[in-house]
Amino acid sequence: MRNLPDRSGVTPPSPAVTAAVRPVGGVRGILGHSVKLMKPVTWFAPAWAFLCGAVASGHLGWSLEVVGRLLLGILMAGPILTGLSQVINDYCDREVDAINEPQRLIPSGQVSLRHVYTLTILLTLVGCSIAIFLGHDVALFVGIGLICAISYSLKPIRGKRNGWFGNTLVAISYEGLAWMAGHAAFGALTSQSIAIALLYSLGAHGIMTVNDFKSMQGDTRMGIRSIPVQYGKVMAARLVVITMGLAQIGVIGLLFWWGHPIAASVVALLLAAQSVPNVRFIRDPEHNEVFFNATAIMLFVWGMLAAAIGLAA
Repeated sequence: MRNLPDRSGVTPPSPAVTAAVRPVGGVRGILGHSVKLMKPVTWFAPAWAFLCGAVASGHLGWSLEVVGRLLLGILMAGPILTGLSQVINDYCDREVDAINEPQRLIPSGQVSLRHVYTLTILLTLVGCSIAIFLGHDVALFVGIGLICAISYSLKPIRGKRNGWFGNTLVAISYEGLAWMAGHAAFGALTSQSIAIALLYSLGAHGIMTVNDFKSMQGDTRMGIRSIPVQYGKVMAARLVVITMGLAQIGVIGLLFWWGHPIAASVVALLLAAQSVPNVRFIRDPEHNEVFFNATAIMLFVWGMLAAAIGLAA
């Protein structure tokens, strides 16, 4: 869940993008570079959120039609639309990357701008087509998600320049909208499911900050006001833990209120188990990022599924 579009800086004046490396031809080369641009490591969070939303609908089953519809939705939320957002982000960062990271695919010339344009159009058409097939509500959430992706990367908004705004755009897209799309693909969206989706979006906002500790020096130099840059390592780590914790406490409270004590208890146990990695992360967030992702964030993710199962009961 931690992964989000790479953070670059404010575009310097009149940079030049040079083609230092000849683009690799052939179908294999084109596919390989396309997948690399789409960053598979980022696909999990939206795909999982779509799955949780589908579970929360209470209409999943083992028929070929239902399973096919679920797989199609996961493909849409993960590889296609998340991949699209990554391509857009790399395109918008190409001039800065030409200075700071010239070895990356676009500034190095390994991928041409024509390749990027073609891939963007293809992913947009496929993603929107699947969304329309899954229903008009799903298409609506996809449209909002695309607006968020563009707002995150593209000038003049370029929400990535501020940690509060940028992380909100990513969190609501990767968690809330994906969850609601998954529910809407299988049944009428309920107020309970929307509330849980929004709470997990709040928690995801904290998770997005985890990705920013390793780039504090570069963000400071380039004028990116990430949460760690604004508040320092320790305070930013505390904000991560507090945000994730408050979101899960809200989920637990609502589940109890709605009469789902088993699901609420499971989420509560998963939250309690996060206490050890939380303390370790606050002490040294920069060097405990991997541990925190493998423990606290993974427990958070399993809590999402437990909450979805509770709603479906």
